[in-house]
Amino acid sequence: MHAPIRPVAVVLAAVALCAACAGAAPAAPVTPSGTPEPVPPAPPPVVVLDPGHNGGNAADPAAINRPVPDGRGGTKACNTTGTATDDGYPEHAFNWDLAQRVRQRLEAAGVRVVLTRPDDDGVGPCVDERGAAGGRAGAAAVVSLHADGAAPAAAGFHVAHADPPVHGTGPEALRLAGTLRDALRAGGFTPAGYIGQDGLDGRPDLAGLNHSTVPAALVEAGNMRNAAEARVLSSPEGRERYADAVSAGVLGYLGR
Repeated sequence: MHAPIRPVAVVLAAVALCAACAGAAPAAPVTPSGTPEPVPPAPPPVVVLDPGHNGGNAADPAAINRPVPDGRGGTKACNTTGTATDDGYPEHAFNWDLAQRVRQRLEAAGVRVVLTRPDDDGVGPCVDERGAAGGRAGAAAVVSLHADGAAPAAAGFHVAHADPPVHGTGPEALRLAGTLRDALRAGGFTPAGYIGQDGLDGRPDLAGLNHSTVPAALVEAGNMRNAAEARVLSSPEGRERYADAVSAGVLGYLGR
């Protein structure tokens, strides 16, 4: 005996019901013309670059010496003038130049970059304001750019992170610092032997890091008082190398 033939409509209804029971994904939205609606692109990640110090700081000692919260219940000076090479190349100029080079590379990779200061001619902003910049911008990371002013025999870069950690950012801040360290080392730069350990330096006293509510790290690219490192830090070719390494570290952290 042959099985009874079911009406086509009943069969189709059963198939549709089974698909729904099986958790089939709903159909993608379509336009009135019947074509799938375009999926809007995800917003680009935001990175805050903080070029340390500022070109006008030395002209206004009252402003940069006023106390501001240090992020751990104390206070510290709003900012400082920074250091310089023995030939007079100032740290603030290095930091600003490096930030522009890193910015170009990150923006070319689809990252939106926010700077904590608009030029190299002003005063400040204070370290607590710089630290809060990442939260205000909705940033994925904050990278502060500096060069050190240690004893002439000291050499090498190091990357600082807040320790003890604050605002629950400790694990990610450490990952950011480690990724930057690895990229600088891959770029041919040597971790410092005079501070921190293996290129990383946990610090409780850096207010910019203490105030950050997003992962933040501070790159000390080298020692401006060391003659050999000063030549690299002072040269456009050297700053290109630093920019390549820092950008690679940031992009590696972002997974791009």
